[in-house]
Amino acid sequence: MPDIAVIDYGMGNLRSVAKALERVAPDCSVVVTADAAVIRSARRVVLPGQSAMPDCMAGLNESGLLSTVLEVAQDRPFLGICLGLQMLFDMSEEGPTPGLALFPGRVERFRHAGMIDAGGERLKVPHMGWSPVHQTRAHPLWKGIEQDARFYFAHSYHPVPDDAALTAATAAYPVAFTCAISRANIFATQFHPEKSQRAGLMLLANFTAWDGRG
Repeated sequence: MPDIAVIDYGMGNLRSVAKALERVAPDCSVVVTADAAVIRSARRVVLPGQSAMPDCMAGLNESGLLSTVLEVAQDRPFLGICLGLQMLFDMSEEGPTPGLALFPGRVERFRHAGMIDAGGERLKVPHMGWSPVHQTRAHPLWKGIEQDARFYFAHSYHPVPDDAALTAATAAYPVAFTCAISRANIFATQFHPEKSQRAGLMLLANFTAWDGRG
């Protein structure tokens, strides 16, 4: 029974996520696995994702792990990263592609017309680099992380939850958008904690100790 299972469905920055978890919790057993039985036996589960939403959902379906993800997302600490956050919603404009529908809402592309910063400069899409993350409510995964700490982003799409209470943090590019969500045992981030140095490692360390209650 591993402490943490990182789900391998053929997409995502799996090894760097696993290495970051091993670094912050050397006493925890961390496995990267496509074995449904191993995932079901894990105390905590991480769903990473990179590339494009259609590819990630296709990979999840083709791996046979879609039902496993839906199952483990119900009853233990669950962390989604980047596309692993976007897949939790009903639908993404990318494709368009149906998601896992764990939460009501959609995923939208940054609107070209609105991509002007305060200085009048046009911002590029994808949003790549470091941005301050503004925590909108307390959560155990924010422990020890200062307000507006900078995290690393690499994305062209962002979640738009139907329920504003789902949002746990926002970032601005240039308008504020939801960049972290939480409800019950699920926490998910649009940014990459495994690439976010001290603040990201602190969030992952908090996850390894989290009991799944907000």
